[in-house]
Amino acid sequence: MKNIISPVKGTRDFYPEQMAERTWLYSTVRRVSESFGYQEWEAPILESLDLYAAKSGEELVKKQSYVFTDRGGDEITLRPELTPSLARLIAQKQGELTFPVRWWSFGPFWRYEKMQRGRSREFFQWNIDMLGVDSPEADAELVAIAATFLKTVGLTPQQARIYVNNRRFMDAEFERLGISETKKAEVSSLVDRREKMEPSAWEANALEIGLSTQQLDGLKGLLADSGAWQRSEELVRLFAALQALGAAEYVEFDPNIMRGLLYYTGTVFEAFDVSGSVRRAILGGGRYDNLLRDVGGEPLSGVGFAMGDVVISLVLRELNLIPPLVVTPASVLVTVFSRELQAESLKLAAHMRQEGINVTCYPEPVKLPKQFKFADRLGMKAALVLGPDEVANGRITLKDLVNGTQENLERAAVLQSVIRLLERH
Repeated sequence: MKNIISPVKGTRDFYPEQMAERTWLYSTVRRVSESFGYQEWEAPILESLDLYAAKSGEELVKKQSYVFTDRGGDEITLRPELTPSLARLIAQKQGELTFPVRWWSFGPFWRYEKMQRGRSREFFQWNIDMLGVDSPEADAELVAIAATFLKTVGLTPQQARIYVNNRRFMDAEFERLGISETKKAEVSSLVDRREKMEPSAWEANALEIGLSTQQLDGLKGLLADSGAWQRSEELVRLFAALQALGAAEYVEFDPNIMRGLLYYTGTVFEAFDVSGSVRRAILGGGRYDNLLRDVGGEPLSGVGFAMGDVVISLVLRELNLIPPLVVTPASVLVTVFSRELQAESLKLAAHMRQEGINVTCYPEPVKLPKQFKFADRLGMKAALVLGPDEVANGRITLKDLVNGTQENLERAAVLQSVIRLLERH
């Protein structure tokens, strides 16, 4: 066997079966996004590194981005996320757009991360954002979109949960605990790391960054207080809006949710698999009030989230929630009886396509059983046969590939017979 060059580590080949799954996910994302009135958009796959250096965080820029210097000497990166690109697009036409802007996108991204289950270096991601409104009700709409997606793909509130917090609320709580302004970013990062660390190591880390024992006890009490959200007017309004939107059953408050990226300023949220073996974040997002300013635009409030395709696909496969998918778009095969009659088969295939039926015409005259086997292996439902007798008598044989029956039909009756057969199967 020849030595076949493997794909780049962390990337995936998409055979038609995997492509059908990706297309189904994309279609579901589109349906949910458009049901809330969001418009599709896209940005370049290549961006200036400076765009991400402005706000994405040192780890993402220096350790996870695929960066190269182009022939003109500019530092370019394969986009690791989309929010900075969104900010640039909005800033470029800020005076022309109609606000609030509601946009969504689904496309490829790259991050040089450690390979593990649920994480690849090339991935497809749904991004959805609203810009131009700063309110808990706008935040609730994005959380409700996430909940609607979970419900649409068949995940119940017992299988997937959305955990919500608020950065401004946490900053106020830090202040109440006597944590200085200069320490808040470090403490936020500490909270964000809590689930990844042993309790003793986490507490030791808290003392190392300068928290007193009393402050640490207060912080632990805060992080265990599931009713703390009632002290936040923003969170009270958020949960009221979620109740009105019919999404509250999927959502709960969790003060441990902080989100690592630097630009979040208010509401933050993440959805998790809570019933299967994946137990990873499905999606995450929040409010970012300062991002446009960092790419040269006027300050503008925004809220949004992102969902990669890898984790959600693992979760849905494990729970058998991916529906049977059509891998072969054509359900009908037009056979070729002989070289002399091939043109007749091509004409018939063209006619069926003009009538809205997806058909495949076999590319050469081989024995009919081989053509039927080809169609059956691709999951086609019907085959049309044009042999010498059919052509001479103005008829066509329609073979049902599901149950093996066949009938000889007048040409005029073939279209409706094919439609009825496809409706049965």
